[in-house]
Amino acid sequence: MSTSEQHLPAFLEEVVGDRFGRYSKYIIQDRAIPDVRDGLKPVQRRILYAMYEAGNTPDKPYRKSAKTVGDVMGNYHPHGDASIYEGMVRMAQPWKMAHPLVDGHGNWGSMDDDPAAAMRYTEARLSSIAMELLRDIDKRTVLFKDNFDNTTKEPVVLPSRYPNLLVNGVSGISSGFATEIPTHNLREVIDACVALIDDADISLEQLMQVIKGPDFPTGGIIMGEEGIKEAYRTGKGRIYIRAKTAIEDMKGGRQQIVVTEIPYQVVKSKLVTAMETIRIEKKVEGIAEVRDESGRNGLRIVIELKKDADAQGILTYLLKKTDLQVAYSFNMVAIINKAPKQFGIKEMLEAYVEHQREVVTRRSQYELEKAEDREEILEGLVKALNILDAVIETIRASKNRQDAQKNLIDKFGFTERQADAILTLQLYRLTNLEITSLEKELKDVQKTIQYLRGILSSRTKLMNVIKTEIIEIRDRFGIDRRSAIQEEIEELKVNLEVMVTPEDVLVTLSQDGYLKRTSMLSFTRSGGEIESSGVKETDFIRHLLEVNTIDNLLLFTQKGLSFLLPVHQIPEYKWKENGTAIVNVIPIAKEDRIVSVIPIKTFDEPGKSLVFVTKRGQVKRTELKEYQTNRSGGLVAIKLGEQDEVIGVRLSDNTKEILLVTKLGMSIRFKEMEVNPMGRAAAGVRGIQLRDEDEVVAAEWVEGEEGEIWVVSDLGYAKSSLLLDYPVQGRGGKGIITFEFKEGKRVKPNGSVLQEAYFVKHALRLTAILKSGGQHTFSTEEASIEDRKSTGKSVVPLAKGDSVAVIVKRPSPV
Repeated sequence: MSTSEQHLPAFLEEVVGDRFGRYSKYIIQDRAIPDVRDGLKPVQRRILYAMYEAGNTPDKPYRKSAKTVGDVMGNYHPHGDASIYEGMVRMAQPWKMAHPLVDGHGNWGSMDDDPAAAMRYTEARLSSIAMELLRDIDKRTVLFKDNFDNTTKEPVVLPSRYPNLLVNGVSGISSGFATEIPTHNLREVIDACVALIDDADISLEQLMQVIKGPDFPTGGIIMGEEGIKEAYRTGKGRIYIRAKTAIEDMKGGRQQIVVTEIPYQVVKSKLVTAMETIRIEKKVEGIAEVRDESGRNGLRIVIELKKDADAQGILTYLLKKTDLQVAYSFNMVAIINKAPKQFGIKEMLEAYVEHQREVVTRRSQYELEKAEDREEILEGLVKALNILDAVIETIRASKNRQDAQKNLIDKFGFTERQADAILTLQLYRLTNLEITSLEKELKDVQKTIQYLRGILSSRTKLMNVIKTEIIEIRDRFGIDRRSAIQEEIEELKVNLEVMVTPEDVLVTLSQDGYLKRTSMLSFTRSGGEIESSGVKETDFIRHLLEVNTIDNLLLFTQKGLSFLLPVHQIPEYKWKENGTAIVNVIPIAKEDRIVSVIPIKTFDEPGKSLVFVTKRGQVKRTELKEYQTNRSGGLVAIKLGEQDEVIGVRLSDNTKEILLVTKLGMSIRFKEMEVNPMGRAAAGVRGIQLRDEDEVVAAEWVEGEEGEIWVVSDLGYAKSSLLLDYPVQGRGGKGIITFEFKEGKRVKPNGSVLQEAYFVKHALRLTAILKSGGQHTFSTEEASIEDRKSTGKSVVPLAKGDSVAVIVKRPSPV
């Protein structure tokens, strides 16, 4: 094997690391990140320079874009023509650039994301403001480097006589770095440069008095002054851009929303499609039509609304759910000294001013050299004209041109360049007029030299030159601000009424956990009877609620969880259908079950609390607002002890008394206010002191002296006692007897435990569900009023060995 064919061993990690490092360096420096001095990526700089070199300037006719792309690719940018043309197209689009750098002729795309025509069809030339980026490039103002094949030179950076990086912004993603710099108002940016030149120690707050924030070519409303300030200080920050909209009145009492400006970089056609999709899918009620009426007079999107639609509510929904409002994140990264850096705005302006100081210094040095050269020649010519006869005589006496030049230098003390200029002097320059004009030109050149030396020797004069020149650009190209700035970020709260048509409905939940929402129309058409509701065999309706689609339901489980369920999210069924298993609507555990369902219109009701009662006699009171949530999962509603479970939850105004009734016939009545408000996950306090084998079976809210307490045992014995017989006690005691169980061999038993208790002011219809599966419906009036300790009367006929499993209150007629 020859030496040239030998391979050196290398670790893959090292090779890949080295190659990727080089690739990253190239991508960052030479492709995706702009230079802080001229704000251009290499491809943009090469396009502009190639057009300038080809004389494709604003004062000349347009030229085919393909010619420019070819020049750029052949001389400076050895990449695909598509990437070059893409860069050229962006620089010609006024909705992307605050001041387009390419003056395009033909189809250059649209805000609807339509592509530009192929480069063979479009024509272009440099825009007037682009000439300011290139001005003085021929005066040694910037460094040049060899192009990719060493056949010509290209500029490392452009003179950039205005701060293009901030004015036109930039967006780019490279390896490990990205940049997002928004466009700004030319006048404000130049005024900020002037302010910085006048006071190098200017504060950010003072700068922000001049440069208030970004200014997008598409206008819109910028929200979030704090985000702007943070970005200007650190280089990172977030703002929101909102479309400019108006609500207009139409004939017939209808309204329409008109959009005249959309956020920067939002594609108009996609925005219109998104709004039309919302209309078709009826995600929001009230939109009749969405039209794009944009044309020569500018952008105009119309959202026509139905009669009586909530225009403001619909607009808020569209702002929240579409790109009518978008977030914009600053990431102000640019290249300085061949390395990427995140800039605050002051550092960025300082880097630009420093670049201008170098540009003006180099230009002044170049012009000074030219002026001094000219001065030397003019001094020689003026001196020669004053001694013209002697000069002519010397020239005539010379053998040839070279001898004449030598004789002039030796005899009169001319320099070599002066002698050469004298020898090339045309005869008409010997006229009196020409002699005077040469003397005048000499004086002017000497003044220029003095002026240029002044600039180069004084920083103040140099800075004044920069100021004067950028102010000229400001006055020539400055435009009014297009984006309005709003200090606060407006929170978008969408009213439910906008998305859901308010409608009274019936919601039912069965004992086996089947849930449905039914329209009043379906209920009426089915006969309007509660009993006719569809349920599976052996199942029965446990909860019936007459609510509105814009209400919410709070569902509480026996294991102490709460779920917030908007009524409109409950699946709709006909009245005679069973509904859907609740596990399909909320993520409730298989072994858990719902014990209470409470309709909620608003969580902001003052003085409203939720009161929990558990099987082990714990009572807890928590403010209603604690249970507001956006989560679809369950919240911990109460902390439960071992073997404990929630038996009921009630929405209360904190003014009543609570009556607890236990399985073994004990009861206690105490004021609700004795239970202090607690946090959502608290365990509560003792409501009644229980014996080991006892537990709470019912909790009723009572007040005053009217009404009765009705209790029923597991063998169907019931009795009523006056509320007066239950005195108010202190919370946490053993309570008093509310039912006497019969005991003995010869006595017919009336039950061993209480099954349920109710506070009754009017007769209630109840259904007893038996262990055997049977049902028996009866009225509370079947049990007469007796003493508190009485044994009750049989109201549920039972077969031998059967007992009552559950007592259910029949829903009231709607």
